[in-house]
Amino acid sequence: MTTDTSPPPPAPLTLPTPAAPPAPTPGASPRRSSARPLVLRLHFYAGILVAPLLVVACITGLLYTTMPQVEPLVHRKELHVSAPAGAQRIPLIDQVRAARAAYPQGTISSVAPSDRADRTTRVNLAVPGVREGYQRTVFVDPYTGRIQGNVETLGQWLPVRVWFDDLHRNLHLGDVGRLYSETAASWLWVVVLGGLYLTWRRRRDERRRRSPAAGAPPRVLARLRTMRWHRTIGVVAAIGLLGLSATGLTWSKYAGENVSELRSTLSWTTPTVDTGTGASDEHAGHAGHGAAATGGPGGDQELQRVSAIDDTVRTARTAGLVDPMVITPPAAEGGGWSVQENHRRWPERQDAVAVTPPGTAVTDVSRFDDWPIGAKLTSWGVDAHMGLLFGLANQLVLAALAIALLSLIVLGYRMWWQRRPKHATGVRPGRPIPRGAWRHLPWKVLVPSVVVVAAIGWFVPLLGITLVAFLVLDAVIGATRRPRARKRPA
Repeated sequence: MTTDTSPPPPAPLTLPTPAAPPAPTPGASPRRSSARPLVLRLHFYAGILVAPLLVVACITGLLYTTMPQVEPLVHRKELHVSAPAGAQRIPLIDQVRAARAAYPQGTISSVAPSDRADRTTRVNLAVPGVREGYQRTVFVDPYTGRIQGNVETLGQWLPVRVWFDDLHRNLHLGDVGRLYSETAASWLWVVVLGGLYLTWRRRRDERRRRSPAAGAPPRVLARLRTMRWHRTIGVVAAIGLLGLSATGLTWSKYAGENVSELRSTLSWTTPTVDTGTGASDEHAGHAGHGAAATGGPGGDQELQRVSAIDDTVRTARTAGLVDPMVITPPAAEGGGWSVQENHRRWPERQDAVAVTPPGTAVTDVSRFDDWPIGAKLTSWGVDAHMGLLFGLANQLVLAALAIALLSLIVLGYRMWWQRRPKHATGVRPGRPIPRGAWRHLPWKVLVPSVVVVAAIGWFVPLLGITLVAFLVLDAVIGATRRPRARKRPA
C-alpha cells in the first residue's frame, strides 16, 4: 500500500468583499459642476412650450417664400405690359401726369420707373384714408401712359405679399399678434444653442465609452435613434436657424427697438443722403411712409414740383446709379430730390444721391460699399430672411430650414413620448426632466449666469418675461407636489 505524501492543495483565494457605498440621503441629489442638467431642462421645456409658435411661424414662412413667384401672377395686370417692337418710352413726367390725371387725390410721394421692358412704372401717392404706412400705387404703361391699375401697397409690396407678410408676422391680429412671432424668434436661438451644447456633451461622453447602447432594451434603442436624427438635423440647420432668429428680432416690436438703439450707439445705422431738409430717416427711399396727404386742388403745383424728374434721373445715372431706382421728390421748399437704388439681390446695390431741385447737380452721395459693416449685415440678413438676397436659391434654403425646424419639433415631441413609463397606456406624456438642475452649478458659475440671463432678458423682453413666467409656474408646481410626496407612506 502506497502512502500519498504530496502536500494538500492550497485553499482557494478569497478577496474581501468591498464595502457597499453609503446610501444616499433621501431627497439629496449628486453635486456636479455641470451645466448639462440645467441646459437639458431648459431645452426640454422651451422646446415643448415654444414649439407650437415655431410651427405656426414655419408654416406661414413657407407660404411667404413663394411670394416672388406668386406676386407677379396674381398682379400680372398691374405689373406687366406688352412692349411693341422698337417702341420708345415716353418721358417720365408724362407718365406721372397720366397717373395724376386718373388719380388727382393726395400727393406724389415717390416714383419707381420701369426697370424692365415688360414692366410698368409705379407712381406712389400719399392719399387720405389709406392705412398708416400704406400708399396708393398707380401702375402706368411706360410706352403709352395708359393706366394698368392701382392698389394699396406697403413699401414695394403688393397686396398679396402684404397679406402673407402680415400672416407670418402677426396672424392678421395687429400688435397683439406680433407677440407670437417675436416670442418664437426670441426663444429659437436659445433652443438651438442649447441643443448644440447638449450634442457636444453627448458626443464627448460617447467617445469615452465604446458601446453606450449595448444591451439596452428596444424602447431605449428607439429613443436613441430618434435622438440621433434630432441631433443630426439640428447641427446641420443650426447656422440658418440662428440667422432667422437674429434677423426676425431685428424688426420685432420690443427687441427690435433695443436693436435699433444698439445700432445707433455703435453708428451702425443705415446712411442716408442729405436733401437739405434736415431729415434723417434711415428708411428714406421706401416711399410713401409719412408723406403728407392733401386733396386734389393744387394739382398744377404738384406737377410743377416734380417737373424736373427726368433731369433728376439723368443726373443720378451720371453719378453711377442703375435700375431699379426709387425717386423721391423734394419734401419741402428748398429741399432736393432723393434717388435710391433698390437692387436687393446679391450683389446688393443701394447707392443713393441727393440732387438739386432743378435736377442738374448731385449734392450728396451714399455708397453701399461705404456703409458700416453692421448696416450691411442688417441689410443682407433682412433680405435673406425675406428670400430676396440670392433669388430662387435663397427661397429654397428658407424652405429647407422651415422643413428642418418642423422635423426637429416632431422628433422632439416623439422623444418626449418615448420617455413614457414602461407600462404607460393612453395619451400619458413622457417623464419631465428632473427639477433642481441649477444646484449642479457652483456659485462662481451660477451667479454670473443669472446676471447674464437678466441682461439678455432685458434686451429681449419677451424672452425675459416668458422665462420668468416659466420659473414661477415651475416653482408653483414644485411646491404643490412636495407636500404630496411627504404624505406618501414609507
